[in-house]
Amino acid sequence: MASIKQLFRRFLERPGSIDLAPHERVVAASRAHEERLKDLAELPAPSMDDLAEFCAIAREAADRALGLRPYDVQLVGTLAMLSGNVAEMATGEGKTLSGAIAAAGYALRGRRVHVISVNDYLARRDAEWMEPLYTALGVSVGWIGQTSTPEERRAAYERDVTYGSVSEIGFDVLRDRLRTDVADIVVPEPEVALVDEADSVLVDEARVPLVLAGATDPGDAVPEMAALVRQLVQGYHYETDDQRRNVHLTSKGIDTVERALDVELYDEPATLAEVSLALHAHALLTKDVDYIVRDGKVHLINPSRGRVALLQRWPDGLQAAVEAKEALPASETGEILDSITVQGLITRYPERCGMTGTAVAVGDELREFYDLQVAAVPPNRPIVRQDAPDRLFEFAMDRDLALVEEIVEAHSTGRPILVGTLDVAESERLAMNLSGRGLECVVLNAKNDAEEASIIAAAGERGAITVSTQMAGRGTDIRLGDGVDDLGGLYVIGSGRHTSSRLDDQLRGRAGRQGDPGGSVFFVSGEDDLITHYVSDEYTSGVPSQRLVGHAQRVAEGVNTQIHRNTWRYTRLLERQRDQVLERRGRVLRGRTAGDAMAEALPERWAEVVEAAGEDAAHASARQVVLFHLDRCWSEHLAHLAEVREGIHLRVLGRASPIDEFHKEAVTAYQRLLAEIESRSLATFETAPVTADGLDLEEEGLKRPTATWTYLVQDNPFGSEWERIAGRLASKIRRR
Repeated sequence: MASIKQLFRRFLERPGSIDLAPHERVVAASRAHEERLKDLAELPAPSMDDLAEFCAIAREAADRALGLRPYDVQLVGTLAMLSGNVAEMATGEGKTLSGAIAAAGYALRGRRVHVISVNDYLARRDAEWMEPLYTALGVSVGWIGQTSTPEERRAAYERDVTYGSVSEIGFDVLRDRLRTDVADIVVPEPEVALVDEADSVLVDEARVPLVLAGATDPGDAVPEMAALVRQLVQGYHYETDDQRRNVHLTSKGIDTVERALDVELYDEPATLAEVSLALHAHALLTKDVDYIVRDGKVHLINPSRGRVALLQRWPDGLQAAVEAKEALPASETGEILDSITVQGLITRYPERCGMTGTAVAVGDELREFYDLQVAAVPPNRPIVRQDAPDRLFEFAMDRDLALVEEIVEAHSTGRPILVGTLDVAESERLAMNLSGRGLECVVLNAKNDAEEASIIAAAGERGAITVSTQMAGRGTDIRLGDGVDDLGGLYVIGSGRHTSSRLDDQLRGRAGRQGDPGGSVFFVSGEDDLITHYVSDEYTSGVPSQRLVGHAQRVAEGVNTQIHRNTWRYTRLLERQRDQVLERRGRVLRGRTAGDAMAEALPERWAEVVEAAGEDAAHASARQVVLFHLDRCWSEHLAHLAEVREGIHLRVLGRASPIDEFHKEAVTAYQRLLAEIESRSLATFETAPVTADGLDLEEEGLKRPTATWTYLVQDNPFGSEWERIAGRLASKIRRR
């Protein structure tokens, strides 16, 4: 029977309130099968009709195939996922094994499963690691990565369970949306999504749309603008807001720029845009914090994981401005052929579940955006880690000195230390300071993330000092070396609080796994970005209080949630429109819908084509014509709505709701889209020569991109120009 506490939490619908008692009873019942199974040379084929027997067979199979015998709580986590929930399981509790058993369970129910991870490394590692277990349970498994060929992708997707990163699966979906032959489609119909690191994928990544682009051209940032803004002085020529999301020229700055360029700035919109982008790149984006330069290219850093964000870029203008700032050649740009948000990608799956170490904190968002509940699974052994109160300082310099002293003192005992920093620059600065005290450390940041597994694996050895920009999603346990238990276990030190308490918890969770001893502490100063960006109006000087630090985190989390919510509000209608277009496209691609429409609208022309080329060629040509114009019109629709969204916030000055105005325009544009697809298709088919070999679209000037490329576009962190103007006006009104 569920405890009073569980029933009360469920009544309040609090995240993590899923009643685990039914799952615990199933796991307890599974023990009745264990002795019988141990004596069998070959395990029976598992069936999902009896969950208790399934759990027993899975436990024995994991023991035989992997040398890992799942704990009861791991099977409880499995059953929570098989019930369509996100299982919260602490770091080191064996989520990978629990997820694999759950994926096998879905597959045995006849469902095709995609295990969606945060990166290619974890997708391949987990698929290969768990493959013996899947084989023992009679389930096939495959994986895809950035370097997978189309043939390898198709083979992987044909397996019962397919592991892949969220971006690679998303890019495959986008590429499939432009196929003109059914035989070329790679991704099967979505059935089950099991999301690893669910909070990272579903929340942190949810603001980053995946993009398929074509017809590439070089960027067009003006290097002279980068040189000009580099001479401007903050506080005199320009000012930033408290959260450093907006920057604007002062009257002195406008005068300086206009004299340098010999223009009236606000009479030259194109020049104003170039200056604005250059200023944003100069003032608000910091090298080795927001991005690094490697191999002559700008690489964005994922703020939630401290790694290079592969294939990720800002909108073209801002990307080119940063490249000009760093004196690099402009990278290629191109028109967007299609895009999809992570939320749109995941909600395609009729069944979805997941696992992570920190889900309760974002339980409301998981329920709001994905209709997912959180099941908080207790640890196998009680956590005995000692979490010390934050060490608070007024100035960052004092904090940094105290941080180094703490590391020196702990290291003198031989205790292994893991230091979590907030960015690349800080990790390298700390390494330099430690070197000055005669201590060597291993640095794990976005500049060397390829070596992360080996670095993390050694972090629990006696005397080790490891510095990492972010531990979320690293996917490797830190096991303690000989004698480290007696020293107090792994000591985790945070050089500052993150904007999300989840990231702090993930860092802390690296110590104290499976009942190991361990400790943690965070060092915080009043000059940290968390304080200056989010509670600057409440903090002026002195040592910040713990209450203020916690309040700053809650404000930051609220801001990020609102960004996610706004992104979805703008894209939700677009996703619905895309679903309707895809349904229509599917009918055209797989049948004779296009030809039937041509025969009805242009009966004389249709009869002429059939007589000259044959019915099959007529249908094939009609299909190609409609697919081309449908894809072309959809790309133009996306470009139009992007322009609408960029300027929609001007309407706030007329007291209109920007989102309502955007939706009105999107609906009207969609109606035009459907009519335009039809009219263009009829016009082409009426005049284009069709032979028995079909129709050559390129001869008719209907050329598809010779190449496509994929990337993730980091939404402009500063908002549109009109959004910034509206925000400044709103701030003035509030002050009045």
